[in-house]
Amino acid sequence: MLQKLIPLFLVIITKGVLLAVVSTALATAASSTNSSFIFNGFQDANIRLNGAAKIEPGGILRLTNTTTNDVGHAFYPKPFPFLNSSSGEALSFSTSFVFAIVPQFQNLSSHGLAFTISPSPDISAGFPDQYFGLFNMTHNGNPKNRIVAVELDTIQNKEFYDINNNHVGIDVNSVISLSSAPASYAVRSSTGPLFHNLSLISGKPMRIWVEHDGKNMQFNVTIAPLDVVKPYVPLLSSIVNLSSVFLDQMFVGFCSSTGAIYGMHYILGWSFSSNGNAEDLDLSNIPQIPGGVVQENSRKPNKPLSIVLPIGITLLVLSTVAGVLIVLVRRRKNFSEVMQDRDTVYGPRRFLYRTLYRATGGFSNKNLLGSGGFGKVYKGQLQKSKKEIAVKRISEYSRQGMKEFISEISTIGRLRHRNLVQLLGYSQGRDLLLVYDYMPKGSLDKYIFGRPQEPLNWPQRFKIIKDIASGLLYLHEEWEQTVIHRDIKASNVLLDAEFNAKLGDFGLARQLDRESNAHTTRVIGTLGYLAPELSISGKATTNTDVFAFGAFMLEVTCGKRPVQFRTSGVQMVLVDWVLEYWMKGELIEARDKRMGGDFAAVEVELVLRLGCLCSLPEAASRPSMSQVVQYLERNLPLPEISVCNLSALNSSTPNHRLVVDVSSTISDGVPISGPPS
Repeated sequence: MLQKLIPLFLVIITKGVLLAVVSTALATAASSTNSSFIFNGFQDANIRLNGAAKIEPGGILRLTNTTTNDVGHAFYPKPFPFLNSSSGEALSFSTSFVFAIVPQFQNLSSHGLAFTISPSPDISAGFPDQYFGLFNMTHNGNPKNRIVAVELDTIQNKEFYDINNNHVGIDVNSVISLSSAPASYAVRSSTGPLFHNLSLISGKPMRIWVEHDGKNMQFNVTIAPLDVVKPYVPLLSSIVNLSSVFLDQMFVGFCSSTGAIYGMHYILGWSFSSNGNAEDLDLSNIPQIPGGVVQENSRKPNKPLSIVLPIGITLLVLSTVAGVLIVLVRRRKNFSEVMQDRDTVYGPRRFLYRTLYRATGGFSNKNLLGSGGFGKVYKGQLQKSKKEIAVKRISEYSRQGMKEFISEISTIGRLRHRNLVQLLGYSQGRDLLLVYDYMPKGSLDKYIFGRPQEPLNWPQRFKIIKDIASGLLYLHEEWEQTVIHRDIKASNVLLDAEFNAKLGDFGLARQLDRESNAHTTRVIGTLGYLAPELSISGKATTNTDVFAFGAFMLEVTCGKRPVQFRTSGVQMVLVDWVLEYWMKGELIEARDKRMGGDFAAVEVELVLRLGCLCSLPEAASRPSMSQVVQYLERNLPLPEISVCNLSALNSSTPNHRLVVDVSSTISDGVPISGPPS
């Protein structure tokens, strides 16, 4: 009997194994084919992880952790076709994913994340901070990157022309976006699409759709809250030619990074298709972010109402009293100041917090002058003296903000020069506050790059250049220690009522003993103003300041930024543009035509030649600030240098400006549309 049953058992077991294998194969095919995949959560998902990226036990893909200045990469391990090898045209693709960015502190975030298409899943050379772990200083903008990304950016980096600190952008080979718009989603209205704002760092899950039509070169990006159906109008809709960017096979994934402040970046679900619409995610099956909504307990309370009600009333009274006490304590803390060692070190210029709070109308938005760097600047008026002041408010929770606060006090607090912004004092209560003289005309950049009613004429511009040269000479050679500013540009130059120029924003400045060099662990500053040797040695010197001042002279005279992104996808380097006019014998034509005809041609040519001389790639070939001042005052003739030799010196160092040209990736003449700001 047993001998007859054994073959029967074997048949049953064999069929069961075959059925299991077939079922597994069918399930795998349903979730991932050769041209698509879908992950409703990442439990047991085959994802290639690098850096801080990790799949949590609950099936959530976490890109970053509590480590600062770190990167996280997560890529699908197999490539997909992105280019028609016979026609050379970019292929269509579609993806959708759910993400959440949970900041370390409320309303204060680390950098964002980016959906990425890359020729390799290994992009370990990418820097953290504003580079998203995608690029670094030397190859940002290089067409050889062949990287396309959709960035969800939560910090404004003005050197990359970010529109704000909460935007979505389309990036090609660079973190300078081809097209960007404030994070928002469209709803129907009687007048057309109405865009509702979204906060990327709200900690709430959001869904995004990225779609590319290869035939029509249409690139659309749409975003919405998790409980909203896909909006009928995309946030970004651009014509982007990716045929010169894509390779036959490319990888898809996510990149993210942290800076001085960390934030948790999560991907909850992800679908992708290389030849059609990505499959809809099953939102009911995606994991919840840590600290998300917890399901209510379905069990009924088993305590009698006579017991529960008095306890509830007692707790309500106690919580109300506690709330009042907390408000009183916080209010008292807001008007208190914490004495620290720096108070005795940096002198008595100290304001009471309540004095500055009242002077600025409680830091009212109507008194907001601007924001950038590590804080916001407010106009104020001291009640007793009626003196107008400018108050920079830096969040105490920002580590970089604390460094800037201490740097400004220790540097500018002891400097005295007519062409440097005067620091009047500081305060530390709940916030870090720096108090300056109020400059009625504001920053220089709005007169150079904006549309003022009365553009600056040449005498005003020439005086501004000489004013800043005088201030830099004081920092480099005339004060008791050498001070390197490290961030000289038009936006850091302020103008008083008579258009006298003063150099400000010393948050990046460093003091040196005479004849010594500053050595920093990372390059800090603004692209276009950074000397080439900084990317190699990391050492800031007076020569690097001179390089930035050369860029400053050219931008003031020409009315153009040191690096400009053209619609053709090519970055224009200002010094090269000026050299082209010089070689044609038409140097004077490089001037800003808006300053009118009242100018001294000799002075304009002097400044343009000097700007090119200060921009030489070899640090030792640049003049010192004492020589620059003498050249500007016409007390010393400019050295004889052939424009051909100058051009040869620049061309011999192709990467000397830390910015390289990118290939044409956007069709000329085609408008880029998005929601109104």
